Amino acid sequence: MNIVLLTPGTGSYHCGVCMRDNALAKELNRLGHRAVMLPMYLPLTLDESAATPETPIFFGGVSTYLREKVPFLRKMPRWLDRLLSARPLLRLLAGKAARTGGPEVAGMTLSMLRGELGNQASEIEELIAWLRIAFDGAKPDVVWLSTALQAGLARRIRAELGVPVIGFLQGEDSFIDGLGPAASETWKLLSERMRDATAWVAPSRYFAELMARRLGWAADELRVIPNGVTIPEPLPRDSQLTIGYLARFVPGKGIGMLVEAFILLHAAMPEVRLRCAGSMTDGDAKYVETLKARLRAAGCADAVEWLPNVSLPEKQAFLASVTVFSVPATYSEAFGMYVIEALAAGTPVVLPASSAFPEIVEATGGGVLFETDAFVENLAAALQALLRDPARARALGDAGRAAVARDFSMTRLAERLVELSAE
Repeated sequence: MNIVLLTPGTGSYHCGVCMRDNALAKELNRLGHRAVMLPMYLPLTLDESAATPETPIFFGGVSTYLREKVPFLRKMPRWLDRLLSARPLLRLLAGKAARTGGPEVAGMTLSMLRGELGNQASEIEELIAWLRIAFDGAKPDVVWLSTALQAGLARRIRAELGVPVIGFLQGEDSFIDGLGPAASETWKLLSERMRDATAWVAPSRYFAELMARRLGWAADELRVIPNGVTIPEPLPRDSQLTIGYLARFVPGKGIGMLVEAFILLHAAMPEVRLRCAGSMTDGDAKYVETLKARLRAAGCADAVEWLPNVSLPEKQAFLASVTVFSVPATYSEAFGMYVIEALAAGTPVVLPASSAFPEIVEATGGGVLFETDAFVENLAAALQALLRDPARARALGDAGRAAVARDFSMTRLAERLVELSAE
């Protein structure tokens, strides 16, 4: 099967969706399919080599912005669009400023959802022209969209190419709710334009039900296919008692809560260390400095290590080095790739009893949940209980690794999505 994955890039920091799509494209190619990963807006920032590094960037962030703000540029010549979408320029601008959320991007979000009726309509035609010959002069058999925010593309792709369009849901609720006054209109338009795709896939039952409510759809109109990861080879375990965190360094992922819980825990178990790895932008670095100041004030800064923007081998080694893993996200996490990444390394997890986490822990048997009424105190207690019971921690880690290899591998994800695309 010839498959195109349309994936919005971040330009300057690691994005879980980008890395998932890249690993998925590689796995599809390994299984004998032909998968092309096509970036949108900004270049992809990955933790390993790109599956298809030479593909062009469509809807380049600069030209898309200009089409939105300057009416006479909405039909800019292709040569100008290519110049403005050059990877070096996009990376430079992404590293310095680009807004990826909030009311400032509401207008562009709505315009993209309007698709052929929006201000970027000419770029959709350029994309379709490229898709027509994407595979040695032939069109793809299916197009996959990484997020529902690309739903505006589905109508024209299906009409012009006559191929299925499968879309993924990946935490759009938080983004849309952050658009301010435009959020209500965005939800309404999203519900309408998502109807143009062949099918939509949520990574968990929790998120399928949440999005169905927000969209005004029936729950069974969304398919549920869990995310997958590449299963690494087992690595030696570190004997040092260590808590691990692997996600972006932002408040919503709960890194601040974990720091507070660690301060409580460190008073009772001074031998325990905390290692924090994950994506970090310049803006995130300012937040991390406040956390470091808090740790210094509590007298335990030396027990904490910060590892921003790690590569895939570094990430796998990191996950195998920690005793227990926690990303205590405080928002409506749709899945949490980091959970199955940790379990794939044989590391047990400690997570809030909220969002998609209970579903994943139940499916894998690889961790424990804590109640969120007294968030920091309960998190510290759950971590301490597992750190003081190494036999239980090992058993949970082993169970989690076996379950991920069976049900949450990248191979299994690729197979399920190909089956859906062929229906």
